[in-house]
Amino acid sequence: MSDLTMGRSVSSGRLSVLRDVLGWLEQGEGVWLCTIVQTWGSSPRPEGSWLAVSSSGMWSGSVSGGCLEEDLLRRAAEGGLLTPELIDYGITESDQHQFQLPCGGRIRLLVEPLEGERSAGHVAALVDALEQRSPVCRRVSLAGEVEFEQARFGGRFHVHFDGAELQHLLQPECRLLFIGAGEVARYAAEFASAADFDVTLCEPREAFAAGWSHANIPLVRRLPDDLIAERFSDAWSGILALAHDPRVDDMGLLAALQSDAFYVGAMGSKKTSAARRERLASLGVDEASLQRLKAPIGVSIPSKTPAEIAISIVADLIAERHRLRQTSPAL
Repeated sequence: MSDLTMGRSVSSGRLSVLRDVLGWLEQGEGVWLCTIVQTWGSSPRPEGSWLAVSSSGMWSGSVSGGCLEEDLLRRAAEGGLLTPELIDYGITESDQHQFQLPCGGRIRLLVEPLEGERSAGHVAALVDALEQRSPVCRRVSLAGEVEFEQARFGGRFHVHFDGAELQHLLQPECRLLFIGAGEVARYAAEFASAADFDVTLCEPREAFAAGWSHANIPLVRRLPDDLIAERFSDAWSGILALAHDPRVDDMGLLAALQSDAFYVGAMGSKKTSAARRERLASLGVDEASLQRLKAPIGVSIPSKTPAEIAISIVADLIAERHRLRQTSPAL
């Protein structure tokens, strides 16, 4: 194995990959950005997945379960790519054996060389748009022309490649607000972070906030309705009421059900959830809004422990994020 393949993986989320690319470009490094543009048969990663490789051997993201990354790192070490180029894997039986692709699987990658101020400016603009929660459509031609423009919901595709140009629709990362500190919140935050969600914990109760000892999960000591209005009200936000305290949970849910959040859920039994719906209705929440509330929260598995409940919650979040991403923005 070459020294290049020993480079550290920095991150995997789309925005995180872009931030890594921008950092490398600003340090004067060259970067290869590899995008899955087409798949046939079984594929370990979906179309639109990224792997970025720096000239110093750092890498970020993933386009397979690891079987293609080493070959791409080797190709990057050899250099020589001046314009975007297509690379196919899995065409022959030899490919499938060498790269351990699933039987019958085939992946086509568009590999772009990025370097200099122009590329840095383009990536910086992408980062800024996604940080401002604006979906964008990125266009890359095999001739080397690269541009992007703002997009909106309602399109029919997420990745489109016609053999000459890639259109790649990028949505902001999904951010989650967990209301209420506790063991379920701790496990759910850890699992959700590992699944590339941006997680924040809201805990206005002094006793619970003071006892929170998980520094890797940001905690905000504010009322949830204000926080939702400021930062968690768009279509890429999820709000989960985990406090088991109606004084806190209901305040957050009232704001969440008036927002565009893709996920609004509350922890509790069926009996607790029915009582919660009655309280929210008495506070003026209409039936259509109540239908958006996922309660009891999570997928239906026999979960009892905090970790098991957290797994059911994050599994449901992943499923809803997948549905959200299939509702691609349009120009």
